[in-house]
Amino acid sequence: MCDLHGCGSDASGKPKPELSNSDRRSFIKGAIALPVATILAYPELTKAAADRTKPISVPMANGDMATGVIAMPATLPAPTVLLIHEWWGLNDQIKSMAAQFAAQGYIAVAIDLYGGKIATNGADARKYMGATDAKLATKQLTTMANYLRTHKDSTGKLGTVGWCFGGGWSLNCSTATKVDATIIYYGNVKKPASDLASLKGPVLGHFATKDKWINKNMVAGFEREMKKAGKSDLTVHWYEADHAFANPTSSRYDNKDAALAWQRTLDFYKKHLG
Repeated sequence: MCDLHGCGSDASGKPKPELSNSDRRSFIKGAIALPVATILAYPELTKAAADRTKPISVPMANGDMATGVIAMPATLPAPTVLLIHEWWGLNDQIKSMAAQFAAQGYIAVAIDLYGGKIATNGADARKYMGATDAKLATKQLTTMANYLRTHKDSTGKLGTVGWCFGGGWSLNCSTATKVDATIIYYGNVKKPASDLASLKGPVLGHFATKDKWINKNMVAGFEREMKKAGKSDLTVHWYEADHAFANPTSSRYDNKDAALAWQRTLDFYKKHLG
């Protein structure tokens, strides 16, 4: 489950979207597309989508590497999206989301801020999240963001998106380098106006009314600080749901709200990235 420290991975216990065997086989072969919620509800489909990404390593100024996976769209040039994982690390779920953004026409990179470590239990996830070096993570994100903006097949437009741990880092990345559109799924937005002043593009936030951590007080504070920073292009959506409502492996998953948030995400990027 999710707690004050992040997202859990207990099975939701809710009915999975109906899926025929023929559609299952066709998707795995790459012959048909399926809704994101359906893909993420079935581990074999999530893995199949994740396998459509390729590893990527980009040198940083200090000689280290920013790593992750990349998924390419069918039509180029294309706008770009940088995805940041939950507290679990760069698992198949996040890789499959990169593949889904590519299917929507974006060059998508899902970055790895854990150096290859993937948690399968809350204790390890909390340890990996707590051990994250903020300065190093910022360098990794800005390096990958610059790579995407200047990619030979890029239109030069860049968006960031992250969930929970990654939601906070989506905002962090956008305050550290030029980003054209920032999306936050229930991530930590506790930032002063002085930090937010460097934002260059609009921000979209998906938040849950039952979330005890990323709650209404925190988001209200974020809205106030954005105004202080002179940043008026902020859109906040509230869902009658709980933290991690967009993660089908969470006990708090809400299919209807997840689908609505996904559509709003795509509409936001279409407007601001093209």
